[in-house]
Amino acid sequence: MRQSFYLYALKYRGGQKEDKKARFANSMFNHHDFPKAETSFDKISLYIEELADPEMLATVFDEIWEQYIEDSK
Repeated sequence: MRQSFYLYALKYRGGQKEDKKARFANSMFNHHDFPKAETSFDKISLYIEELADPEMLATVFDEIWEQYIEDSK
């Protein structure tokens, strides 16, 4: 069983302020209702779209997701 997307994305926390992946991860961490156990693209993507947080951009999610899938192989 692969780790959740949330746990994977946490590795980007604490990066430089201009790093879009770090901003995404920090914002994700601060949203306590983020689906932490999910491994489903559709469920996480829907959450991000509905939340519309300016620091959790869908384009950045897509970049991290691609790496998440690649690293899960």
